[in-house]
Amino acid sequence: MSESHTEHVIIIGSGPAAWTAAIYAARANLMPLVFEGEPVGTELPGGQLMLTTDIENFPGFPEPISGPELMERMKAQAVHHGARVVSELVRTVDFSQRPFTIVPNYAAPVTAHTVIIATGAAAKWIGLENELRLAQAGGGVSACAVCDGAMPFYRNKRLIVVGGGDTAMEEAMYLTKFASEVVIIHRRDSFRASKVMANRVLAHPKVRVVWNARVTDVLGDDFITGVRLEDSVTGDVHELEAGGLFVAIGHTPNTKFLGGQLETTEHGYIKVASWRTATNIDGVFAAGDVIDDYYRQAITSAGTGCMAALEAERWLAHHGIGESPVLDTAETTVGTAGTVSHH
Repeated sequence: MSESHTEHVIIIGSGPAAWTAAIYAARANLMPLVFEGEPVGTELPGGQLMLTTDIENFPGFPEPISGPELMERMKAQAVHHGARVVSELVRTVDFSQRPFTIVPNYAAPVTAHTVIIATGAAAKWIGLENELRLAQAGGGVSACAVCDGAMPFYRNKRLIVVGGGDTAMEEAMYLTKFASEVVIIHRRDSFRASKVMANRVLAHPKVRVVWNARVTDVLGDDFITGVRLEDSVTGDVHELEAGGLFVAIGHTPNTKFLGGQLETTEHGYIKVASWRTATNIDGVFAAGDVIDDYYRQAITSAGTGCMAALEAERWLAHHGIGESPVLDTAETTVGTAGTVSHH
């Protein structure tokens, strides 16, 4: 890739929003360059779906499909249509002048006329070793009840929700459709959730609350069998049997690398124009969970990825920047996995 070449569109991320944007941009002959990231701790390229064993609510798949397989298929589709992929995180960006500059972890900085941010939001976990192991292994630990709660695995079991905000209340109410009992574990003696939501949950016959308690361990080898709880007032420890654990203590949008250059909400999500994906910087768009603290679904992320690619394409056309030229293959090659190699 020559230093003088400026990309038409760079996409940062590797979840449903990023790959959908890449598919649309590639089919528009924009040859998008996708920075898909790299494994860091429990975070994997592909986003939160990499911790989802079976997806039953993504249109087009009558039989369940695993999160990793769905992401791999989306990636393969994008590469098939001409997207190029760099398996690196982006360290910093510079949106202060055009063309924009993207600085990855190891490769040389690249420039772009438009950028789509689709870096998602990371679920906050309790931080217990067995919690994370079972979440990664599909062992009955999840950070999204709406995504996973309807799976047969969770039917007619006692399910635990950890949290005390509106999200935890929504997750608990959703799970009452499938669980024999929903137990909310909260470290305080009152919920942070809105009064309406809290009262609805407290009045439900299938829900009970364990107040002033924190989960100190998740029990089970292949699948969760229960949790160990510590009373934050008395210090007493006891175990509670359960067939599922849903951690609902919030999400952190992956925006640190932006260095505050884009306007965000009070919770750190990127602000976009209503029913659009345009940010406060002309030519920079955002899609997926990095803009969405409400739906947080693969299908809604994919939809906004489509929107962002269409907006980027129209932005380029409006500024008289056409299709990407065919790059010299001596400069850039794409391997079977879609990884860009620099020569």
